[in-house]
Amino acid sequence: MKALKWRPGLPAILPSWFFIGSVIILIAVIITVTIKDLNRGRDIEIQTLLEKSTVLIRAFESGTRTGMGMRWRHDQRQTLVEEMAYQPGILYIAITDTSGRVLAHSDPDKVGAQLYTPQEMQNLHVAQTEQWRITPFIGEQDKHQSAFEVYRFFKPLKRMPGHRMHMGNKRPDTYWSNDIEDEDQDRNVIFTAFDTSTLEASQAKDIRNTIIFLSILGLLALASILSLFWAKRYQRSSRQLQDSKAFSSEIISNLPIGLITTNEHRQISVVNHTAEKILGHSAIGLSGRNIKQALPDNWNQLAGNEHNHQPVIEREIDYTLTSGQIIPLSISVANIVNSSGNFLGNVFIFRDMREVRQLQEEIRRKEKMAAIGNLAAGVAHEIRNPLSSIKGFAKYFEGRSEQGSEEQELAKVMAKEVDRLNRVITELLELVRPTDLRIQRVNICEVIEHSLHLIRQDAETKHINILFKAEPDLPLVDIDPDRFTQALLNLYLNAIQAIGSNGSLEVHLSINAASELQLVVKDSGKGIPADNLTNIFNPYFTTKASGTGLGLTVVQKVVEEHQGKISVTSQLSTGTSFELIIPIKHNPSIQEASDHDHS
Repeated sequence: MKALKWRPGLPAILPSWFFIGSVIILIAVIITVTIKDLNRGRDIEIQTLLEKSTVLIRAFESGTRTGMGMRWRHDQRQTLVEEMAYQPGILYIAITDTSGRVLAHSDPDKVGAQLYTPQEMQNLHVAQTEQWRITPFIGEQDKHQSAFEVYRFFKPLKRMPGHRMHMGNKRPDTYWSNDIEDEDQDRNVIFTAFDTSTLEASQAKDIRNTIIFLSILGLLALASILSLFWAKRYQRSSRQLQDSKAFSSEIISNLPIGLITTNEHRQISVVNHTAEKILGHSAIGLSGRNIKQALPDNWNQLAGNEHNHQPVIEREIDYTLTSGQIIPLSISVANIVNSSGNFLGNVFIFRDMREVRQLQEEIRRKEKMAAIGNLAAGVAHEIRNPLSSIKGFAKYFEGRSEQGSEEQELAKVMAKEVDRLNRVITELLELVRPTDLRIQRVNICEVIEHSLHLIRQDAETKHINILFKAEPDLPLVDIDPDRFTQALLNLYLNAIQAIGSNGSLEVHLSINAASELQLVVKDSGKGIPADNLTNIFNPYFTTKASGTGLGLTVVQKVVEEHQGKISVTSQLSTGTSFELIIPIKHNPSIQEASDHDHS
């Protein structure tokens, strides 16, 4: 099973080796066939020379037989040898005895000499049939060359005794006589040698053509293998490039910060999803456009010149959305330059600073609350003791004064103001002191209806219509009903004061997409100026002549104690809407950490 296990990349490797192996086998087959063709051509040439030699020997034997019939002499046989040697391509014709002595030769000067030694003659193994060999030959002007030599026993064909030759006139049978000189009675050897230059030239030409053909074939095979290698390398590089592009594209798309890149013509080429969300533009609408038309002027100024431009790191700027809203951005800009110093484009990296600003504001607010807490803890005791004495003296003077007198009224004002100061100190202490929530699982609709019932009479007096709308089947929620009711009352009272009279107060209750409780308190009042929206949750910030500026701060504190969030939207002359997001289930561990931070 392990041997059959698929391995990544195996299907891509096998075709390459299969192709290379096929090319090698094909080359081997072609080389083998070519060598066989060369050998076959050489065999044909040799067979041709052998047949020519055989015909020549038999023709010479036929002429000798005829001469013997006419009782030729040795000089006549020598003449026949010389005459036959004049044919083209013949190097020599020789007749020797078994010891190698020349009896007749196409070169008369060699008659009587030794053509071969007796030992060489013995090694030739002369037989009745023709045999051949290629042997060295020294020609004219001591030129060394090769000779195709054919040899066998020389026996002129003749009629043997007992063999009849029937005559046409039907005369009695006659017999050839065996009148041959003594040396013809021995077993002589005839040699014929042909020039091999034609054979060698033909072989050289075939070899040369074969080498050229094989060289071309080898070059084609090498080119094919190299092409395959380059194709595989290109395929692998292309696949790696695609993987790198997919990898980088995935990284760019999922970056939590906005990214925009341009080409060398400063045309936008890449816009990731975060950039689309931050800028409020689609990538399709930005791609291909020049940054001078697509991006603000201050961005183009940060991009600067393509030469000698230093990167801009974490520059905070304001960006205006199409809706007119201004958001803070932290932007970094750099030029992309290759190793040759050529400009390839710009890269813009930016992130939305709204959450950072909110966190910074939250930290500043908590630091402010901590400072107020330290102040309240140190001063509350010192203030309350004198206030108690002042209130006591005020009551004393109120009792000693005549009923309805100015002194009595002043004493009542003093006592009332002391009570107000005590209430301010109490609210301040409650604001900075960790609250021990009494979390209960309650029906949130009942809590809201109870809170609205507390202010309904005051609202009806001012002709303010109260509307409460809730989704059906809402789950039970973990809250402290008393503290939550306190926060709601602060919102309701602020709304009634903002409306004045003849308006509406709406409360909407639902579950959002994150399965959290969403509570919206909306009024039709005069609204809050945009400059004040960022300060309304700050302690002691108020636009009311008699307000303490702690109401909304207490609301925010109660919401945060319930592990929720509060936000506000407002428009002048239209009204204000507060949105509270509260988790359905309370997490005690988060509450303990929050209490530890407050302490």
